[in-house]
Formats: sequence, C-alpha cells, structure tokens
Amino acid sequence: MKTPTSSPSPRVLAALLTLLALTTLALPARAAQTRPNIIIMLIDDMGVMDTSVPFLTDASGQPKRYPLNDYCRTPNMERLAARGIRFNNFCAMSVCSPTRISIMTGQNAARHRTTNWISPDNNNAGPNGPPQWNWQGLKKGDVTLPRLLQTGGYRTIHVGKGHFGPRQSEGADPKNIGFDINVGGGSIGAPASYYGMQNYGNAGGKVAKQSPAAVPHLEKYHGTDTFLTEALTLEAKSHVAAAVKDDKPFFLYFAHYAVHAPFNSDPRFAAHYQNSGKPAQAQAFATLIEGMDKSLGDLLDQLDQLGVAENTLFIFLGDNGSDAPLGHQHEVACAEPLRGRKGSHYEGGMRVPFIAAWAKPDANHAQQKRLPIAAGAIQRQQAAVYDLFPTVLALADKPAPPGHVVDGTRLDSLFTGKRDGTRDEVFLMHYPHAPHRTDYFTTYRNADWKVIYHYFPSKVSEDSHYQLFNLATDPFEQKNLATAEPAHLHRLMQGLITGLEKQGAVYPVDKDSRAPLKPKLP
Repeated sequence: MKTPTSSPSPRVLAALLTLLALTTLALPARAAQTRPNIIIMLIDDMGVMDTSVPFLTDASGQPKRYPLNDYCRTPNMERLAARGIRFNNFCAMSVCSPTRISIMTGQNAARHRTTNWISPDNNNAGPNGPPQWNWQGLKKGDVTLPRLLQTGGYRTIHVGKGHFGPRQSEGADPKNIGFDINVGGGSIGAPASYYGMQNYGNAGGKVAKQSPAAVPHLEKYHGTDTFLTEALTLEAKSHVAAAVKDDKPFFLYFAHYAVHAPFNSDPRFAAHYQNSGKPAQAQAFATLIEGMDKSLGDLLDQLDQLGVAENTLFIFLGDNGSDAPLGHQHEVACAEPLRGRKGSHYEGGMRVPFIAAWAKPDANHAQQKRLPIAAGAIQRQQAAVYDLFPTVLALADKPAPPGHVVDGTRLDSLFTGKRDGTRDEVFLMHYPHAPHRTDYFTTYRNADWKVIYHYFPSKVSEDSHYQLFNLATDPFEQKNLATAEPAHLHRLMQGLITGLEKQGAVYPVDKDSRAPLKPKLP
C-alpha cells in the first residue's frame, strides 16, 4: 500500500512561488554585475613627462628617470602603474578635440575631420585651413563608444570636459552622443576658473558676470572652497556609487579640465612647490597635476570600498602633449627630454601617458582572464588613442556596426606586455590649421622613422617641406635627416600621402587660388 504524498499548503506554495519569482528577477542584476565596469580617465594637456612615473626607457627597456619625474608628485599614478601596464610610445593628436573624438569613434582625426580644437563660437579652420573640416564635431546619429555601450546595457556617465562640438551644436551636450549622465560637459575647452569661490566662471553671489567658459552643473559647490578637480571627483564618485547600488555595469568617461590653463594654483598642494625654484605658473601647473592624481586615488579607493575593483578596467591617459609653462614650444623644455609641446609637430606634442590596469588585479577573476594585463610592466610598442574604441567594445561584447570604419586595433595582446609582430606601428597625425605652436603640418610615424610635412615652409620647418627623424637613434629629434636619407624620406612620404588619401583627409588651401594643397613627394 502506497503512502499518500502530502501536498504543500497554500501558504507554503505561495512562499515558494514568491521565492522563485524573486530569484528570476535577480538574475539580470547578477548578470549585469558580471559584466566589467570600464573607466576612461582623460587628463587635459598632460604629457608623458608630467608625472613621477617614468614612462621613457633606456636602451635595455628599463624605465629611466629624468628631472621632471622628480618634480611632479603622482603617487596614485605610481599605484595604478604597479597594478597594470604603461606604454612609453602612446600617441594622441596634438590638440584636444581631435583626440576626444578619436576615442569616441575609433577613427583617426584625418578620417573624422575634426582636425583642430573646436572653438565654441567661431569656425577656427585658420586663414588657409580646409573649409570642409568638421568644426561641428559629433552629432546625434554618429556611432560612438558611449552609444554602443548604452545599447548594451551600460550606464554611461560623463564627468568633466566634453568639447565634442561648438556651442548650440548637438555635440555640445554629451547626452546627445550616448551618455545617460553629464556633469560638467559642454562646448568649452577650458574652465573660466578652477575656484569654487568664483563659481567656476558662473554668475551668482559675488560673481557679477557670466563667463562664456563657465563650467556647468556644479551649482552646489558655488561659493565654496571646493577646487574644480575635487568637485568633479565628488560627482564622479556619486554616480559610480549609484550605478553599483542599482546593479548596473557602468562606463565612466572622467575627463578632467585639469591640467589645462588657466594655471590656477590648487591651494591644497601649493606648499609642495614653493621652494622648487620654478616660475609661479609652473608651480601652479604642478599643483593641478597633484590634484588630478589625488582624484585618481580617491576613485581607486572608492572602487575598493564598493567591492567592484576586480571587475573594473581602468584606463588612464592624456589627450595631447604637455602644455607645462616651461621653455620654448619647439625646444627640449616642458617635456624634457622630448622636444616640443602641445600643438607642435615634435614628439613632445603628441606623446602622452597611458596606463591600463584592472583596478584590483586578480588572475582568477573571470573578466581578468578574458583580458589579462601584465602588472608593473612597460610596453614599448607604439599604440594610439583610437585603439581604445575596439578594445573596450570587445571587452563589453558589443561590436561596432558593420558600416562604421574603425582605424584602431585591439590592445589585448599589448596589454600582456609582449610584442605583437602582427601589428602595424604606424601613426598619422594631421593638422591642416593655424595658428598654433606649429601651423599646417602632417606627421607620419612608421616604426622608428618619422616624417613631418609642412604645407607652408618656414623657419619652424627649417625652410623646407620636409623633416625626417630616426627615433631609434635620435629619440629627441635633434638631427633632421631629410637631405641625408632620401630613400627613407621618399618611403615615409609615400606612406603619409597614401594614409591621408585612404582616410579621406581634407587639406589646407592655397593662399591665392584656394585650391587644396596636397603633400608632394620629394
């Protein structure tokens, strides 16, 4: 005789159904938490030498310190570099907006055609600049990194400088290009003031006049002693905490206005430099660097406290070469030992710091197994800002649309610290504008060789269209080989011309006929 099977009571059955429903509802949240968080921290006008972390190496590949490494104080960059890999040949465009749009699109500036910084109110092509250049910047319909991550379920957070389009354009508001949240971003390229007591340039209280370069969205800090870098850090941390609380994977694009001029001294750090012997403006610049570094440390601490550091990829970089107020723009000075600075055609104008790390390394973590990053390593192989786009999208399992051309290539293999022999070591930087530190030029790097083409020869170009350097034997660009090495000059110029044509570049125009001026083979 079988024993009757007892049925659960209605109360027990209801409890079981409720538990099942809650478990089912919780699955998407847990799945969301398994997707990696991604932070890109972009520092304005920070060159590769504006840090206590030595990026340059000696002949054996070991880090080599120079005097500027002992002037700047960046302990949290040191902390991040120890957790991941830093690149000593990472290239950006020589001014800001082109780099920012390259990060957003994965395209070289020659292709997306925002080849100059974007003036908020006036088309700044220059007297002989290309009429067809993309002054309007990004638009609502453009394929962008935040838009793709947004459609993939990420909360996309923009904090800091935008500079993706002029005032009243679609790109002036980062929300139009795929960000769910925007704090501080607009058309401006530099803040009116870093000081909360000056409302960051906004009218109100003791500030009578609104500046066209006022930083938006920070009213809660107006009239306080909160330095702009700190205010943006507090906002970034707030939105990261909210995303974690809501079980949302997040993409934080944290683009500090620092260390761009005006060189307002950050009083929290001024005493560290008052006996340095450097000019007052250079001391103020150093305080901006140290304030940025504190921001980095505060964010790393928060990721640890929230328990998401192991699942967060952290990418740190500058947007163009240094603009430290030290020395002549075309000499070995503000980026010593590199020659030049922001806006120039030398390496000091386009070599930037780059560090990639998991915020807390754990070799057994699932996401870190997918994208292993060597700790404490230096990668000497060349890479560029447009490589971030495919790298981040691959990690997020979100491919770019088939019709969108991507100039960048994934950095996965370089992150391991090994050399990738399949990778092209080419960097094309096109600046068909004036006025700036250097006017109307294109540079082309292929492995150790670099050529610069000057559309209007001048004293800056040694009265020639061509400058040629071998960066292996002359890393600080002291010996122009254009005359001595005609075969290399011809080969490099052919690569430069082909690259510009392939990317659909626009060119400076003749002063009289207004016809496009394309580079000439020697």
